[in-house]
Amino acid sequence: MLDRLQALADRYDKLSELLCDPDVANDSAKLREYSKEQSDLQEAYDAYKEYESVVSELDAAKAMQNEKLDDEMREMVKLEIDELSTRKEELEERLTVLMLPKDPNDDKNVIVEIRGAAGGDEAALFAGDLYRMYTRYADTQGWKVEILDTSVNDLGGFKEVVFMISGKGAYSKLKYESGAHRVQRIPVTESGGRIHTSTSTVAVIPEAEEVEIDIKESDIRVDTFCSSGAGGQSVNTTKSAVRVTHVPTGIVATCQDGKSQNSNKEKALQVLRARIYDKFLQEEQAKYADERKSKVGTGDRSERIRTYNFPQSRVTDHRIGLTLHRLDTVLNGDLGEIIGSLTVAAQAELLEKAQ
Repeated sequence: MLDRLQALADRYDKLSELLCDPDVANDSAKLREYSKEQSDLQEAYDAYKEYESVVSELDAAKAMQNEKLDDEMREMVKLEIDELSTRKEELEERLTVLMLPKDPNDDKNVIVEIRGAAGGDEAALFAGDLYRMYTRYADTQGWKVEILDTSVNDLGGFKEVVFMISGKGAYSKLKYESGAHRVQRIPVTESGGRIHTSTSTVAVIPEAEEVEIDIKESDIRVDTFCSSGAGGQSVNTTKSAVRVTHVPTGIVATCQDGKSQNSNKEKALQVLRARIYDKFLQEEQAKYADERKSKVGTGDRSERIRTYNFPQSRVTDHRIGLTLHRLDTVLNGDLGEIIGSLTVAAQAELLEKAQ
């Protein structure tokens, strides 16, 4: 591993030289490429440099033990060696994780699709709760949220809501949220006070760049129609809503939340591109499904991943056996512990495979 870390450090230093080169500074494409590459290496580079410093200090401290020291100084040196040894082990563990294969989509923006599933109106209301949970979590991360398409039921819940979350590392933190989310509570429509179980599905898709998914104009069909739901007179009376169909795959994307047909078409194409990319991604993962056996799930949309139990104020993630008794804070966007635990489980799986 040390050889790989040294090669990483050499590349980081080379990138520093390249970024100071006037020819690179005048080439926006190269400047962006090299800057991103160096940014991706930054955390591992800093940890490796600290590791080198700690190892050097540890060697020096051990060498002092061979010198003639009084009892007080010998005790101080021993304490320093213990502290440095502990820090060395911590850095070795951190560097091992940092050198694991990285998901190429981790730094991408995401398109999140939430749909009410089993449970009718209650499932749609819960889809609205999930939407608020993710948007509030996005706020804590400094990410931007943009609604792309919605379908609202009579009670104000979402039959479907599609939105984009833009920000560094969005996919890396949200990618384990795909699956079926189950809620257990007394619905507002229940007069007898009985607890019902409903589900909503979540799909988290990495944004696809045009260079990754090239959609030919001849392969798409564009239909326009009047928007439905809230939005004002201009939205509901003009054909501003757009439905885009990718004929070869049959994948469809719609957008009706903007007043401009061109804007809606652009957003619909953005969703379409991501869905096509996700289709190919799911097909690739399916090839290795038997080998994968992931602790945090396969990303299958039908896989039940989490239960939100209102009577017990309990949230349980079934993939890693994590239970929290603070449902209110979780639904208010406090997802840090859950996402952190899922990330650690995924890293542990990768470490197990690497051994």
